[in-house]
Amino acid sequence: QVQLVESGGGAVQAGGSLRLSCAVSGYWFGRHCMAWFRQVPDKGREGVATIDTSGTTSYSDSVKGRFTISQDNGKNTLYLQMNNLRPEDTAMYYCAAEIERPPSFSCPPEIAAGAPYSTDYWGRGTQVTVSS
Repeated sequence: QVQLVESGGGAVQAGGSLRLSCAVSGYWFGRHCMAWFRQVPDKGREGVATIDTSGTTSYSDSVKGRFTISQDNGKNTLYLQMNNLRPEDTAMYYCAAEIERPPSFSCPPEIAAGAPYSTDYWGRGTQVTVSS
């Protein structure tokens, strides 16, 4: 059983920064894809950033150059460093994981492209609010 617990959300002014963390508990074999999604009321979840077992990353166009996803395997933690935040970044942010994938697996490009996508595990989310 894998559990994901997000933290680090809050309220900031435009131009500010936040670092989200996702504590990952549980063990698995094989490759994985970890991702951050976000959701605003009345809209579906959209992929923001992904990172796979090899450390390969991908970002949505809306956050590219401002957000950085990283993983610390020793601490079992996923991060999302968010810089130069904008009011349109306001959303609930969710950590997600796909695990136990074959050796050739890498993160599906649909996630960072913002297409609807369902993963194996989700956290409960952390709210980010950016004021102008």
